[in-house]
Amino acid sequence: MLPSEHRLADGELFRLATRCGSRCGSSTLVVHLLLREGDGPPVVGFVVSRAVGNAVVRNRVKRRLRHLAREHVSSLPGSCVLVVRALPAAGGAPGRTLAEDLAHCVGRVTVRG
Repeated sequence: MLPSEHRLADGELFRLATRCGSRCGSSTLVVHLLLREGDGPPVVGFVVSRAVGNAVVRNRVKRRLRHLAREHVSSLPGSCVLVVRALPAAGGAPGRTLAEDLAHCVGRVTVRG
């Protein structure tokens, strides 16, 4: 589980990250990274729409992504905002594919950042 200090709950930061942040996409995910001033911990948020599947599928995808994002929090720069948006293909993708896509996208946006 992702620790509470790393959870993104502010709607305005979600919007800023998706509109103004660096972006990288794959077949199952789109990752947005917004670098911000300050000395807080990096925060991670998830967007899983109804296009991904029914409630059971969406919750499974969110749980998998939260678990995978926990491994990447330590590599995120300073006080940044990371938003992971699941695409419809994420609903049927195996966990290994989600892990590879998340690692690839996080690596790309942190380099660009």
